[in-house]
Amino acid sequence: MPEISVVIMTLNEEQKIERCLQSVKDIADEIVVVDSFSTDRTEEICKTFGVNFIRHPFEGYIEQRKYSIDQASHDHVLVIDADEELSEELRASIMRVKENWTHDGYHLNRLNSYCGQWIRHSGWYPDRKLRLFDRRKATVKGSNPHDEVFLNQGTTLKHIKGDLLHYTYLSVEEHIRQINRFTEIQAKGNFERGKKANCFSILFSPGYKFIRHYFFYLGFLDGYYGYLICRNMAHSTFLKHAKLKALWKIQNSKFKIQN
Repeated sequence: MPEISVVIMTLNEEQKIERCLQSVKDIADEIVVVDSFSTDRTEEICKTFGVNFIRHPFEGYIEQRKYSIDQASHDHVLVIDADEELSEELRASIMRVKENWTHDGYHLNRLNSYCGQWIRHSGWYPDRKLRLFDRRKATVKGSNPHDEVFLNQGTTLKHIKGDLLHYTYLSVEEHIRQINRFTEIQAKGNFERGKKANCFSILFSPGYKFIRHYFFYLGFLDGYYGYLICRNMAHSTFLKHAKLKALWKIQNSKFKIQN
């Protein structure tokens, strides 16, 4: 039976971390928490669960995820965020995998809660994630602020039952603040990679995003919050492109002044 390290990243998570830790403590042989210097009670709460608590400067979501996985003592890893918890069904599925580990990685469905409502459409479910895997056969990739784990070539993958419960935003205001922060990171990352935004993407990508998620992904079945989610995703798309275009305008202005 393989031993499993549960790996969590934190920053000021005193309101959420206990729920997360309670859900994993019975399946974990080790819990590693990599913290970006929290100033609240996160460390105090974590230490009541006997975790390996490590402070590490935050250099980016992908970089922090790679670092946290590297700190695990065991090669079989379960990655979970502080605002997530295992459902009873998922916990049972992971226990069965632990008793008979047959694949290199296991993906699962994530069910998101938005302002207290579980969202089952809008492109937010099943929101499949690879979170349980042999780290020797996996790689962390993505584009900040979104990290993602991928299995290497020639590996095997299996889906397991049960939902990873994700408590996203308690209010619409919190969602809008996160959109503003994430689109700043995305725009800067795209700018550094030399990507550009044009007027077509600024004008039409947001509308396409809304139509796809609200109508084709059945966001309207999620009611009022389904509409807000799809509307905010469209706004996020607009901001990502608009901020990128603004960065290129600043760059071009500097170039003209220098010449």
